[in-house]
Amino acid sequence: MTAGIVAAYFIGSIPFALLLARRWGTTDLRAIGSGNLGAANVMRASGVKAGILVAALDIAKGAASVALAQRLSPDAAGPALAGLAAIVGHIYPIWLRFRGGKGVATACGVFSILTPAAVPPALLIFAGAVWLTKYISFGSLVATVALPPIAYATGSPAPVVAVAFAASAIIVFRHRSNLARLRTRTERRIGARV
Repeated sequence: MTAGIVAAYFIGSIPFALLLARRWGTTDLRAIGSGNLGAANVMRASGVKAGILVAALDIAKGAASVALAQRLSPDAAGPALAGLAAIVGHIYPIWLRFRGGKGVATACGVFSILTPAAVPPALLIFAGAVWLTKYISFGSLVATVALPPIAYATGSPAPVVAVAFAASAIIVFRHRSNLARLRTRTERRIGARV
């Protein structure tokens, strides 16, 4: 189980946003826009195609981390902890002095494997919040907070629900600058370029 958790952290640490933004001509994504290593900032800095690709890769690394752990651990706790490790790896990557993204896409991949019944309602909440407000960060926060109770309501195992609450807390903490900008109405809306 420990090997799966460590592997998940390193998989989660792969900085696809930084690597692909460079490929699209952005020297250092951390010095542009929000400075965040996530799909939304890549979309602003390098365009929609790059942003979508980063989101897909971040989702895939979360899903792959859990799938690997499931092969190594027969119970629910091992894959759940590996999923949390992948999210932590994305947010605090060892390669980048622990300054990474905010974990939303990676969490989507993690929970699409851990609790597949909970993810579609959370995605609907995300899409509805973004459609109404045009703020990706707001949609991310609302969906993140909604996921743990949805996971509980859909009968997910206790370790998965516990990890969902832990991941939600970490992701909300990482969005504290977005929350401040939302309060002051200075947060960038979807489609705004840097």
